[in-house]
Amino acid sequence: MRKRVGIIGAGPAGLLLSYLLSLEGIDSLVLESRSRAEVESTIRAGVLEQGTVDLLKKIGLGERMEREGAVHQGIELRFDGSGHRINFHELANGRGITLYAQHEVLKDLIAARLKQEEQPILFNVENVQIAEITSDQPHIHFQHEHEQKELECDFVAGCDGFHGVSRAVIPEQGHHIFSRSYPFGWLGILIQAPPSSKELIYSYHERGFALISTRSPTLQRMYIQCDPLDDIANWSDELILEELQARLESKDQWQLQVGPITQKGIVAMRSFVIEPMQHGRLFLAGDAAHIVPPTGAKGMNLAIADVRHLARAFARFYQQQQTDLLETYSTTCLRRVWRAEHFSWWMTSMLHRFPDDDAFQQRLQRAQLEYTVSSRAASTSLAENYVGLPFTW
Repeated sequence: MRKRVGIIGAGPAGLLLSYLLSLEGIDSLVLESRSRAEVESTIRAGVLEQGTVDLLKKIGLGERMEREGAVHQGIELRFDGSGHRINFHELANGRGITLYAQHEVLKDLIAARLKQEEQPILFNVENVQIAEITSDQPHIHFQHEHEQKELECDFVAGCDGFHGVSRAVIPEQGHHIFSRSYPFGWLGILIQAPPSSKELIYSYHERGFALISTRSPTLQRMYIQCDPLDDIANWSDELILEELQARLESKDQWQLQVGPITQKGIVAMRSFVIEPMQHGRLFLAGDAAHIVPPTGAKGMNLAIADVRHLARAFARFYQQQQTDLLETYSTTCLRRVWRAEHFSWWMTSMLHRFPDDDAFQQRLQRAQLEYTVSSRAASTSLAENYVGLPFTW
């Protein structure tokens, strides 16, 4: 079979790229190792920047998001039992964020893509191998429904995440890896309870970081800082709720709303970037090219920014026979990536307790928190970065 663009991975990057290309009349095929049910049911957080929201609306994918998503105009930073609101609407020229879970975005993308043409996505694909990426005719070998198949294409988009096959085919020579592992992780839960807050709460506490995030009127997402190597079996529901109560202590009448915990797990935290994000006819996007700690809520938004640029570059190539946007794809994307890496690192460093920190480090964190909530300039910087910089970045 032949398509102009072969896309590996049916996450936000791969599915949105395929949809954007279809709007430009460029055919593509998405290859995904998981089943459709698995893709659509894997629950992940979803804080959408203003630019992401605007893009989804512009291309006709915003109806359910507008109906079911929750628009937030700020967040709360809490420390010493006091909450301090960062007003996005006031500080970032009326922009905000929308809470709409990643798997809901994927459901919308899959449904929309399947309406456009027959079988633009192959699920349950196995043994994917990319070949001849430095030629003008790369191809992808894979197995689907017990048959060995080959996809010939002009370009390959690697959108298959940090552990995918795409980045592995890029030679080390000529590329640079930048990475950092953090000495803590997040223990995340889904809990059946009414919202504890109208907006996200980021809490700095001597026992560690905590985060409250609303998912729906009846389902909430909450996190606490923990040892990334800890066993989730060591954390009973009662212990988790006890830690949340302690770390979210408040001097006012605020109360944590609790209920049955339906899901819990521990994730490690890391920062990762590969430069450049392309090799030959292979272009990486999303988590295949970069990872950010979740504190800044940038992961899915970076993936969407990547493929917006990549779709424009492919359209320029096919419609005007120009390669300038393809050649500068990495440079364009990495400017935004490193801005997001810095913001995510800054939020993480300010709000978490490090295993080897001392009284000096703790005083620095307190000074940064106090300055951030008391200085309009500092609050504006946080707000602008959180709601998302323009796509020109």
